[in-house]
Amino acid sequence: MTFEDELLQDAEDDRQTVEFIKRYLPQEVKEKFTDEQLYYLLDVLVEYYTESGILDAEPDKDGYIDIPVEAISDHLAQQARKDQMGDFEPDDLRWVVEGELEYGASLDDEGDEA
Repeated sequence: MTFEDELLQDAEDDRQTVEFIKRYLPQEVKEKFTDEQLYYLLDVLVEYYTESGILDAEPDKDGYIDIPVEAISDHLAQQARKDQMGDFEPDDLRWVVEGELEYGASLDDEGDEA
């Protein structure tokens, strides 16, 4: 796969993730985010996962990794304010984080069915 193909695939993955999150959000929360803001939050979320090492954690006996949704939501709120992308409530951002996690889980479920 060429670099250009990878960029196109990453863009398509982001589009699908944002569309899933938009469907996941309750209506009253959905109205608080633009598509641009959701793409931004997704980028910050992925950056957080990468830099925090959270995905490198050892799974528990059931194979799960504890994802600190509240801490991530707080981080997203702080980063969005810092980057002047919006002043969001962590409780609203929690829905975005959970939506992204649900999207990832739905991909895992599809892989299990294959």
